[in-house]
Amino acid sequence: MRRRQSHDGRGDEGGSAVAGEQSVAAGGVPRLAVFLFPSEMVFYAEQRSSHRRVLTLYNPYSFSLSFKMWCTAPSFYRVVEAEGSIRAKSCVDLVVRHLDVSHRNWGRRDRFRMEVRGGGQVGRREIWAELRGGREEEEQKGGQQRAPPHPTSQLLPTQAHLPACTAVRSASQWAVCVAVAVLCVTVLMLPLHTDSNLLVPHWLHVSTNQKLVCAYTLGLVTMVFLR
Repeated sequence: MRRRQSHDGRGDEGGSAVAGEQSVAAGGVPRLAVFLFPSEMVFYAEQRSSHRRVLTLYNPYSFSLSFKMWCTAPSFYRVVEAEGSIRAKSCVDLVVRHLDVSHRNWGRRDRFRMEVRGGGQVGRREIWAELRGGREEEEQKGGQQRAPPHPTSQLLPTQAHLPACTAVRSASQWAVCVAVAVLCVTVLMLPLHTDSNLLVPHWLHVSTNQKLVCAYTLGLVTMVFLR
């Protein structure tokens, strides 16, 4: 059973984490790639559903990992299961809630750091969190309104067919996004070249760089799903 707890760290803990990172770098401990998605969290003050974001931590390695989440402003956030362990070839979801969406904090950006350890290695990754005013839909509409308009002469010939074409294109885009997401997750679950896994053929073993590319792509697809 996975342990769940709230993150209640303080600034001195963040300082000890930085000191630990420096000592590890000096000691020459091998670095571990961290697969954490999405790469950024955006909260909207007037959209209650956006006050809660989900981070997914993947472990594509053949050994278990211990993890801990740090934050530069722990009083503004609550992280469910900010510390724990994750089994090999598994993933865990971390729920991040913004606790103060008042007007004085609009535009504020804070930094989160995920630290993982396992197999005698250590890895760290940082992501940003930002609080914005308004709602996500309003921001998207504002971006569309700022886009340069198309000439009327180009719109008139296809105006009658626009709804059907838009629906087909939207469905095809979702199908491509789902296919890409499934492919990326599959690659992340495959063993590395350095792993001796007899259950998976050697030609299916992938490199760390390939997993990083899939991790980055999966993060982009995740942002599309969230929006």
